[in-house]
Amino acid sequence: MHADEVHTDTELVRRLLAEQFPAWAELPVEPVRFFGTDNAIYRIGDELSVRLPRREHNVLGLRKELHWLPRLAPLVPLAIPAPVAAGEPGEGYPLEWAVYRWLPGDPAYEAPPGDARPELVALLAAFRAIELPDGPLPGQHNAFRGAPLAPGDEIVRAKIAELGLEREALRVWEAALAAGEWQGDPVWLHGDLDGRNLLVTDGRLSGVVDFGTLGIGDPAADVMVAWKMLTAVSREAFRSELEIDDATWARSRGCTLAQAVNALTYYTHENNPILVREARAWLAEVLADPGA
Repeated sequence: MHADEVHTDTELVRRLLAEQFPAWAELPVEPVRFFGTDNAIYRIGDELSVRLPRREHNVLGLRKELHWLPRLAPLVPLAIPAPVAAGEPGEGYPLEWAVYRWLPGDPAYEAPPGDARPELVALLAAFRAIELPDGPLPGQHNAFRGAPLAPGDEIVRAKIAELGLEREALRVWEAALAAGEWQGDPVWLHGDLDGRNLLVTDGRLSGVVDFGTLGIGDPAADVMVAWKMLTAVSREAFRSELEIDDATWARSRGCTLAQAVNALTYYTHENNPILVREARAWLAEVLADPGA
């Protein structure tokens, strides 16, 4: 998936477990269906999973999860991963890694919920209310989710041009820039709420996974879920219930556009077909929005 990523496979996972956590060494090991862009993920038996960072800088996100997930779990309304063990480099694998509890549920891109709005409203409201001190500000550790948009202007314009979308997409991006920076206190963010990272049980959202982009910053980074998971009608109700102001709404639309064009100019159907399909859907929703 990435030219510089560290190779992993089931045999490596078995060796790491045998060396560092022998109590789990005899459990079955299999890669998950969506393998992850920042971490290679393997299911271990029925109750555990292993996350191995693909590249050295992805270790920053792993360390952040190990520190913050236990603190966040009681404060959010959906199930989130629970770390159970931290692994060290070994068996030819050069990076830190971790073992988590396996969360039940189907990924939302495979089993879309009937209407995700109630759970998403509750989730974003809960993030707004979190008052844990010293949260991580936007940076490389979370792909700068929640940061001001202006520093990425040149890159996003280049990606839009590469896809030949100047006429349709530039108006969305320029409206996001014109909305200015977030003026409120930093808000806790998941940073990557979409169908790959939301779990569904019995037709309703039940869990959130992959907190590698966790941080505090502009809430627009999580409002992006409005274009990723909701219909136009449900999107307006979502906006009303959370009382999202015009500037945050515009920045969020621009954030969604930026993530979509970045994904579509980096990944391919061969190395990441799920994300390519999802990014095309996000882009279509953003460009069809009458407020764009």
